[in-house]
Amino acid sequence: MRRKTIPRDISWLSFNGRVLQEAADPTVPLRERIRFLGIFSNNMDEFFRVRVATLRRMIEYSGRKSRLNMHLEASPEKILNEIQAAVLKQGDEFDAIWDGIRTEMESEKIYLVTEKEADPAQAQFIHNYFEEEVRTNTIPLMIESIPTFPFLRDKSLYLGVVLSRRDSSMKRKYAIIEIPSRVLGRFVILPTPSSDEHHIILLEDIIRFNLRNIFAYFGYDTYDSWVFKVTRDAEIDLDNDVSTTLIQKIEKGLKNRRKGKPVRFVYDEQMDKGLLDYLLKRLNLSKKSGNLIPGGRIHNFRHFMDFPDVFPKQGQRKKSFTHPLLQTTPRVTDVVLEQDVMLHFPYHSFNPLIDMLREAAIDPNVTTIKITGYRLASNSKIINALVNAVRNGKHVTVMLELRARFDEEANLEWKERLEDEGVKVLIGIPNVKVHAKICLIKKRINNFTIHYGFVSTGNLNEKTARVYGDHCLLTSDRHVMADVNRIFNYLENYKEGTAPLKACKTLIPCPTNLRRELVRMIARETKLAREKKPAAITLKMNSLSDEDLIEKLSEAAKAGVKIQLIIRGIFCMFSENSKFLIPVKAISIIDEYLEHARVFIFHNGGNEKTYISSADWMVRNLDHRVEATCPVLDEGIAQELKDILNIQLSDNVKARWLDNELLNKYKRDHTETRVRSQIEIYNYLYQKATFAEEGAVVTPEPAAATE
Repeated sequence: MRRKTIPRDISWLSFNGRVLQEAADPTVPLRERIRFLGIFSNNMDEFFRVRVATLRRMIEYSGRKSRLNMHLEASPEKILNEIQAAVLKQGDEFDAIWDGIRTEMESEKIYLVTEKEADPAQAQFIHNYFEEEVRTNTIPLMIESIPTFPFLRDKSLYLGVVLSRRDSSMKRKYAIIEIPSRVLGRFVILPTPSSDEHHIILLEDIIRFNLRNIFAYFGYDTYDSWVFKVTRDAEIDLDNDVSTTLIQKIEKGLKNRRKGKPVRFVYDEQMDKGLLDYLLKRLNLSKKSGNLIPGGRIHNFRHFMDFPDVFPKQGQRKKSFTHPLLQTTPRVTDVVLEQDVMLHFPYHSFNPLIDMLREAAIDPNVTTIKITGYRLASNSKIINALVNAVRNGKHVTVMLELRARFDEEANLEWKERLEDEGVKVLIGIPNVKVHAKICLIKKRINNFTIHYGFVSTGNLNEKTARVYGDHCLLTSDRHVMADVNRIFNYLENYKEGTAPLKACKTLIPCPTNLRRELVRMIARETKLAREKKPAAITLKMNSLSDEDLIEKLSEAAKAGVKIQLIIRGIFCMFSENSKFLIPVKAISIIDEYLEHARVFIFHNGGNEKTYISSADWMVRNLDHRVEATCPVLDEGIAQELKDILNIQLSDNVKARWLDNELLNKYKRDHTETRVRSQIEIYNYLYQKATFAEEGAVVTPEPAAATE
């Protein structure tokens, strides 16, 4: 029996395959190709920590009813087998791409030197560097002498060492060393015989070079070593102990996460068989478990996202520029109180959003600021502005989602700092994550309260705003802001029920309203198509996996609705079907920026409805998160969003077809003009900013060539 949808995890691997394609693309600058290898590796690590770990839990608890099992058409065992085959295939592709990149690096006189390739001057440098920087951060463990096997940390890289003598007069010994990349970084630049050459050595190879020095005490003369790493289950189990607070449960869960079950053992396939068998035995892993991933000499490629900048300057990232409506005003707030402003990141600067908060912090008429936080920058200017507001006597409330995966520790630290400053911190709702990106500012003028703020598709993070494609609506529209206020009323008083969410009249919140409204809007387009009237749906999002909505979209396509989809990541719909009266156009764009925005456009009988949202079409977003979907009421902004999506739908350079076989074929038509959407969107918005005022040219920083 054919599946109704593509398994979510298999679709995700296909997405990561598109990331790998960018690393293989010879038109991408060399440094960016290495960065894409790092992104691929980091993505894969998180995939095993979360998704593979979840599937293994399903198998472990297969005797019990599992809520998660209800969303799988195939058994977890079958999906894991498919994952294993796909991962091994992508691993081979990864190795081939890396070999090609190494060759290209050498043509640029950039050499990754091993411990055996160092010349005498470099050898002395390596010895000195080890003694001065590495030795004190290196703890060799003689693992056969330790009754309890040492705990191996997730995300860490280890060197497995075999100590022996050539004359076999001593029994071999095994040891492991954790590579201290957290402290020292992964890369060390070596002195070179020529000024136009760059020689780089990995930290593990510096340790390899000094193994004789490290283990001199034992009297061995041969030291062989191979790298390996362990990936652990990253799920945080929150116990049901009513005597503990959510914070205590998260803190306990974080400690337990560090000791999660191993779900992957990645190792150098040349590793000594005896050492490999010993490690697997002590880790309680089996060669038949599907947890073992053999690879090459180098692992933890996620560090390669920070590869040293030794490359010729090419394809420098384009600079963001100020939105045209904000170029000549000293105060962002003045503009927002007059009209809506849509910021398109990373093309537009993130600074106006920070400036609006800074202005509110010192405005004597502002009384209240309320904002949500999911993933904040490490040195957040957003937080600094909020702290300044409290010190200026404002009432500040921050909804800080403590359960944002892999940001739990950082958010706990932000909570403590904010509360120390006098901010009211909300920390979440049981069984529901708060993922909406909203802000409410209350300003009192002549005994009249004005509300303004923003609704965004992306995190309030100035660092990721430089590389994530998102939309942020700055607005004082009273209908929009009334609903933002209702959402905050719910967040502050969730124990009283979801009535404030259900009362929203303009925003469409989750988990109460959005699913119903999406079904209604798709049904309307379907009805119009059956009546032979124009009907169309254009959707952009990160992930589309909700089976009920996929079924509704398929019904619409069979009725003749024109459906266009731009999905970056998980895509579970079979987009090709002979029963679709108009073929569904489904693409994914992977390029320099991460396409992160959610935009929904419904033709609606000619009265087009356009929305931005924080929600993907996934069960978790629609049913288990607080999300905000906002209509775009300004016709000019709605047209601008439509223009941006049309540019992306025309992409024939970085777009791939999302077909039923997950082949990731590029959408290429060489009879057409080449359209690389991220460049064209930059040019489209840049031109608007350049001619912000009729007759006056405002010139932002020019875009750098990327091709």
